[in-house]
Amino acid sequence: MNKCLGCGAVLQNEDSSLDGYTKNLNYKYCQRCFKINYYNEYIFSSKSNSDYLKKIEKINKTKDLVILTLDFLNMFDINRLNLNNPILLVITKKDLIPRSVNEVKFLDKIKSDLNIKDKMFISSKNNYNLDLLMDKIYKHKTSNNVYVVGLTNSGKSTLINKILKNYSINESDITTSNLPSTTLDFLEKKVDKDLTLIDTPGLLDDGSILLNSSKEELKKIIPKKEINPIIYQIKNDQSIIIEDFLKVDIPKFNNIILYMSNDLNVTRIYKENNNLNELNLYKINISDNSDLVIKGLGFIKFKNECEIKVYLKKGVKYFVRKSIV
Repeated sequence: MNKCLGCGAVLQNEDSSLDGYTKNLNYKYCQRCFKINYYNEYIFSSKSNSDYLKKIEKINKTKDLVILTLDFLNMFDINRLNLNNPILLVITKKDLIPRSVNEVKFLDKIKSDLNIKDKMFISSKNNYNLDLLMDKIYKHKTSNNVYVVGLTNSGKSTLINKILKNYSINESDITTSNLPSTTLDFLEKKVDKDLTLIDTPGLLDDGSILLNSSKEELKKIIPKKEINPIIYQIKNDQSIIIEDFLKVDIPKFNNIILYMSNDLNVTRIYKENNNLNELNLYKINISDNSDLVIKGLGFIKFKNECEIKVYLKKGVKYFVRKSIV
């Protein structure tokens, strides 16, 4: 049984609609990975979140160290993973995070019942803190195996590829993409005789806009450069409209900050309007110094308490939390 070196799917040549399909079982990569790597042509996977959660259950039965990767724009309740393993919590893509974000204060706000050994920021692109991460991996690992876990598009595969490039003589060949669900099964990559990193399928965050958007929309939603927060002072009833994904009606007297990709088109309207009123409407009470999080898109920080109206595309979910920045 051979696996695709790019995504980990078992290679098969019987059904082109299923994961792992290849015309020739002697090939190293499935057709899906080949098209992603050479043609930037993305094919959605048939996997569901239940498939991925079964992988987490397998990890949970080991005592191996887990690197849990988190994306600044897509933080989630990590307690729901129910992992018993020792964990290194890693905030990825530091190169995309606004420089105004204080690392120490941000990490202090991440509370969890999990067995977290350490927390840190890294950037695979800029090699930020990678030496420190490697030191912590060797310090806390309980065996040669270390699993890398996170939501889809959290930077897991990119991190493993960079570690292989920087610290190993082995080739870095995991398929990476800024589109969701690239890795489909466990992928073992040996760094040296004492360390094997195991890439895992990205967990699908229920209600994420990433799972409800086209390839062209995803190119706008997923940032490619440092996020420049957008600040608005609200002095009368206004609406903030983001593409055709979201509208937020905000009553007067508030200060808000948008943290999301700057490739998105953001419009402020100063009067009552019917734009995007066909979307699903939610009336939400926001307490002071809180974030409205639109899953997969980013978040809006509110300074003052208020009641807002939020219009969202079908299938996209939100939640409110105390501000993390």
